[in-house]
This record gives sequence, structure tokens and C-alpha cells, in this order.
Amino acid sequence: QVQLQESGGGSVQAGGSLNLSCATSGNFGSMLCMGWFRQAPGKEREGVASIYTRGLMPSWYADSVKDRFTISQDNRKKTTYLQMNSLKTEDSAMYYCAAGPDNYCTFSQSQYNFWGQGTQVTVSS
Repeated sequence: QVQLQESGGGSVQAGGSLNLSCATSGNFGSMLCMGWFRQAPGKEREGVASIYTRGLMPSWYADSVKDRFTISQDNRKKTTYLQMNSLKTEDSAMYYCAAGPDNYCTFSQSQYNFWGQGTQVTVSS
């Protein structure tokens, strides 16, 4: 099975940047979609960004993070990144990466079979 591990979270002031990483292990070859999700206390988990690992389709972004966040994939390293710039306090959440076998990468959580344990992002004013 696939194992996912997020890293790169932390505490920053509004306007700052963070780069999250999602390292994978196991049978990664069958996972075509990689996604980033986030969940704040008391709120529903929401999709942030997704990417097709074979690079044939544009990446997906939530409207709230467009033009600020960038998802990228390094298949050789089996790692997915989320570069977050111009962070806002409302970006504070636990961030999770996920992997799934579909080739049409949306924010439907049912598409993703494997999930990491999350990395905390806290943005202060």
C-alpha cells in the first residue's frame, strides 16, 4: 500500500510563505492523482489543490487559494509539493495530502484512497 507523509508546516505571519511536501512510499505507480486538503477546527475538510501526476492536465485549485498556492509533482522523488505564498489567517488549518488512482483529479474525497497524517499550518495576524 501507499504511505504518505506531510512536512513543512509551521507558524508564520500573514503575508508569509510555506512550502509543504508530501513524500510517498510503496506502490506509487498506480496513483495518478495527488491532492492537498485542509481542515480547520470545527470546519469541514476542503480541497485545496490537485494534480495529475503524468502532467497532461492543468492543476486544480480552490478559488480561495488561486494565484497564491502552487502544486507541483516530482515523480522521481515521489513527492508532491504545495508552495503557499501570501498566507492569510484563514489559511490556518491542518493540511493533508492524498493519493488516488483516478485520472480526473477533483476535490471529491472518495477519489483518494490514501491519506497522510497532516501537517499544521498556523498564520497569525
